[in-house]
Amino acid sequence: MHYANILVSVDLDGPAPDRIRLAAGIAHRFEATLTGAAAHKVPVPFLIHDVYDAKIHEQENERRVREILEQAREVFARIADDGIRTDWRPAFSEPVTHLVEQARAADLVVVGRRGPDDDNTANLGVAPGPVVMEAGRPVLVVPPHLEHLKAARIVVAWKDSSEARRAVTAALGFIRIRHADQVFVAAAGDGARFAGAEDMAGHLVRHGASVTTHFLKTAVSDGDEILRFAKAQDADLIVMGAYGHSRLREWAFGGVTREVLQTTPVCCLMSH
Repeated sequence: MHYANILVSVDLDGPAPDRIRLAAGIAHRFEATLTGAAAHKVPVPFLIHDVYDAKIHEQENERRVREILEQAREVFARIADDGIRTDWRPAFSEPVTHLVEQARAADLVVVGRRGPDDDNTANLGVAPGPVVMEAGRPVLVVPPHLEHLKAARIVVAWKDSSEARRAVTAALGFIRIRHADQVFVAAAGDGARFAGAEDMAGHLVRHGASVTTHFLKTAVSDGDEILRFAKAQDADLIVMGAYGHSRLREWAFGGVTREVLQTTPVCCLMSH
């Protein structure tokens, strides 16, 4: 898997520069274009007196949103200016909707983790869950304050599903282009989830990876066990399928997906 265009969500919260710097590093590694995306809806005027008043308020609201998007562009330009090709995609739109639309021309989407202990009030910020479920592209979820991804030690959280298979395919670039030092194929839960783990390990060996297989018996939740295992192996990337569904855009995720989305301390490459 080669990445030609990497799309990064740009907002105005504290961790954004580190996320952009991390995405720029990946773009440099793959000689890819780095595309920044930011969006903000123009508020609808209220407490207006007439059509003329509504027009004035609308223009003022649009001016304020343009200023916010320009701030985001300046952050992106300052951080991403490192000898790589860049593109900038702003919009008067809902941030998640815009990012998903821009993902149609991207090979990898980079977003920030937004768990209950993270700052979820950022202007222009997106929740990673809906992006993972809607983008149709692999999504790299980046915890706050991480600015580099070497992908030297990779944990594949294995479950024999189409989602996990897509995630592994999306991660082959990290495994093959700059060979990871070690890949750990780890299956957590009951024996049924172990199916195909050895086959997947063999598949990655054929791609030149150094691979070991691990069957994790969970005393706590499967998500906690995967994260504990990744920490024990000093991994810096987790690769896994994302499992969930939406009912009128109210997202419901499986336990492992939810826990990793909210609490992963390392980068996580997910695919739905």
